Amino acid sequence: MKIAVFSSKSYDKKFLNQFNHDPDLELVFIEGKLDSHTAGLCRDYEAISVFVNDVLSGDVIEQLHEMQVGHIALRCAGFNNLDIDAAKQKGISVSRVPDYSPVAVAEHTVALMQTLNRKLHKAYNRVKEANFSLEGLLGFNLQQKTVGLIGTGRIGIATAKILHGYGCELLCYDKFHSAEVEALGARYVSLESLFSQAEIISLHCPLNEETRHLINADTIAQMREGVMIINTSRGGLIDTQAVVAGLKSKKIAHLGLDVYEMESELFFEDKSLEIIQDDLFQRLSTFPNVLITAHQGFFTQEAMANIAQTTLANLALFRQGQSNPNTFLVQI
Repeated sequence: MKIAVFSSKSYDKKFLNQFNHDPDLELVFIEGKLDSHTAGLCRDYEAISVFVNDVLSGDVIEQLHEMQVGHIALRCAGFNNLDIDAAKQKGISVSRVPDYSPVAVAEHTVALMQTLNRKLHKAYNRVKEANFSLEGLLGFNLQQKTVGLIGTGRIGIATAKILHGYGCELLCYDKFHSAEVEALGARYVSLESLFSQAEIISLHCPLNEETRHLINADTIAQMREGVMIINTSRGGLIDTQAVVAGLKSKKIAHLGLDVYEMESELFFEDKSLEIIQDDLFQRLSTFPNVLITAHQGFFTQEAMANIAQTTLANLALFRQGQSNPNTFLVQI
């Protein structure tokens, strides 16, 4: 079975080839992302594999159906870039990697918090230039700080465990309460209470119509002065213009982003020799109290191994006419 692997980088090739022990799975790596302009490349493939910034709109699903693509293997947990209803209507099964490494993202979340807090990125650059002054590098203790976690799924739970070790007071919001989080002493509160009490707010929820622009002008107004906001989930959770305004007014004292709502035009590519056309991103990156990483939170050896193994297992199940209810979003 031939599989077109879109948005494939050197590390995707390395791990997928390393764990592909099935001679019946022929992987063909395509560096470009999948969208309506590149969907034609899927002809003669029985299945495709895609990542977070590939576009699987109804139009693309229609093209895949016409080319008799039978399966879409997502190499990620989120699926906000996929029209699930269209896939169901066209009889295309869909799988994902729901649990590749919550700890990797959780550790990156706390790394963003501490880098911003202790200004490690600035200290590194200063020392490289033989500037050993501590002026402007004052931070605070995380111990006893109130941290609000929005979303307590696997990643939220892993983050809560780390922050509990720091001695933080944990406030959580989720429709479904986790006994594991409550056992740490965390309290579930309303969003309004979380916004008004938390000194640090960290996002760990999926992106959907209910959560899109969850962080906006109105919710920022409810927050404490000097709040820190961290987003390692999905870029669309934050209204970037509202956050820029919050930074300018100093309502937001620190902002850490591993995702950005228009990241599909930027992230995972080397743009160092280009003029970035996204004025909003450029404005955001000028703030000294903003730290942006390019969707790096998942990127550990352990996570990449899990992604490769689960993706290959899902493809093998499709080839055998089977499915796994834990990893298949659409079963045909």
